[in-house]
Amino acid sequence: MTETAPILGFIGLGVMGSGMCANAVRKHAAPLHAFDMNAEALAVQVAGGAVAAGSVAAVAKAAKVIFLSLPGGKQVRAVCEEIAEHGSAGSTVIDLSTTSVAEAREVAQLLSAKGIAFADAPVARTRQAAIDGTLSIMVGAGEELYARIEPLLRYMGSDVTHCGEVGCGQVVKLINNTLLFEQVAALAEMFVVAERAGVAPAKLVEAVSLGSGDSFALRNHGLKAMVPRQFPEKAFPAPYALKDLGYTIELAEQMGVEPRLPRLAAEYYQAAVDAGIGQSYFPAIIQVVDPR
Repeated sequence: MTETAPILGFIGLGVMGSGMCANAVRKHAAPLHAFDMNAEALAVQVAGGAVAAGSVAAVAKAAKVIFLSLPGGKQVRAVCEEIAEHGSAGSTVIDLSTTSVAEAREVAQLLSAKGIAFADAPVARTRQAAIDGTLSIMVGAGEELYARIEPLLRYMGSDVTHCGEVGCGQVVKLINNTLLFEQVAALAEMFVVAERAGVAPAKLVEAVSLGSGDSFALRNHGLKAMVPRQFPEKAFPAPYALKDLGYTIELAEQMGVEPRLPRLAAEYYQAAVDAGIGQSYFPAIIQVVDPR
């Protein structure tokens, strides 16, 4: 960026937002005003060079481009209502959260009425990828807006894909996540079948990864979490999976498709919540199939 780089804002400094914000602070030529209700999370970003903001309104007044990284659509809507009230025409909101498609488009209309542009830009990959700046970012925005914000998104992502107009980023993100959740549910069943039939889980991964059953889920979630049965908390828990599956089910129904597989996958993640393991990393659903 040049000396005319816009002042940035970042709201939401949680598991993913913290890494993304830190990358933006480090790589951008102008100040970044950050806000989170968690004072400790905010202090970490300030130590890295961010300007502390006391509220959403303060960020909206200070920044020309505002990033959001929030738990879901309800929170995004509430924050965007404040930005619409306190922000200025000509500014831009980029939502890195995962919401429903309808919520993204409703928020875009809300902000547009105030002269504020909006792009949905949900992210994929891990917390470490957020720290490293190697996320995959799926963007819903008009061509002109996408051209303006792509360089900023590349602070945080090594892969940035323009998926279409507003809402299309969420379409792609939800389908991506749903396919992963379905595959992890299938792996949970088959890992247990294999082990009970005499094949060690690690050997199953080794052999299947050489055949047509290979997948990202097998090599990552299967090998790194399900084989050693390591499911840390403060990662991506079952309620987050249920939220995204719910959004996908809603979208599929709106598009006239019966979402049978997402519904079946959701049963496993709900069972994990019901079993008291819902706050563990979501591949812990193998413990629903085979409790130990």
